[in-house]
Amino acid sequence: MADIVYTYGNSVYMNITNKCPCSCVFCIRSNGDGLGSAESLWLKKDPTLEEINDIKTAVSEAVTNSVIHGYNKKGGLITLTAEIEEKTLKVIIEDSGRGIDNVKKAMEPMFTTGEDDERSGMGFTFMDVFMDGLEVWSEPGRGTRVTMFKRIGQETE
Repeated sequence: MADIVYTYGNSVYMNITNKCPCSCVFCIRSNGDGLGSAESLWLKKDPTLEEINDIKTAVSEAVTNSVIHGYNKKGGLITLTAEIEEKTLKVIIEDSGRGIDNVKKAMEPMFTTGEDDERSGMGFTFMDVFMDGLEVWSEPGRGTRVTMFKRIGQETE
């Protein structure tokens, strides 16, 4: 099983395709199958461009929610974790911000706590629409964890 998100040194990298010919003199794949925290950089399936765009949109919405609502635009730690099992990508976005009082209400389309902002209240709706599964845990004063699932990959040749 390949790692989609892995660390090397103090940086985080995303490995999203096998299509590269790996012919550059600096190619990390020419040194072996794994690197840093990744056991293997070779994916069993390549995600489609549509799948990558869906994931990008959903992750962006989750991180934006952490910045705007969780930390009230004042900054704080946001953790992104990703893993893939078989054909399903699992992405977790966590913050230690102020949390959500009523998750069910917050997930309703058009609901927002940012009255003075130009926020549309569609963040959770976009996450739900662009991903195949969405789970939200939150506790006021402790933070929020958004877990999203996406079935990905087409057969590689």
